Amino acid sequence: MDERAGTPGEVRVVGAERPDGLELRTRGLAFRGLPELRAGGLPPYLGQGWARILAALAARVAAAGGPPAGDVELAPDVAFRLTSDGDHLVPGPPGGFTGAADEWRREVVLRLFPSARS
Repeated sequence: MDERAGTPGEVRVVGAERPDGLELRTRGLAFRGLPELRAGGLPPYLGQGWARILAALAARVAAAGGPPAGDVELAPDVAFRLTSDGDHLVPGPPGGFTGAADEWRREVVLRLFPSARS
């Protein structure tokens, strides 16, 4: 087992600053034979909210035993489409979304965590 992943069954969200923004990844799903999640190009001010989103999505992937089919709803009117990008799943706007992805990333944080407005 990779020591950085923690104990079996544990999933962590780790982050690093990249030239195009903050990148967050899960660690621990692969231990169960599942794909890890990744969100990149995030503005740093969205980091805490998106870390919580990745943790919630990781719990859904683990509970389903793999990537869920279709959109994953974390709250009413807050859904994500998980797409495969190599060995990772990348959360993006749900099917039928027709706006700017960057605006959607900000909006889902505000919908899930209203206190982030202040």
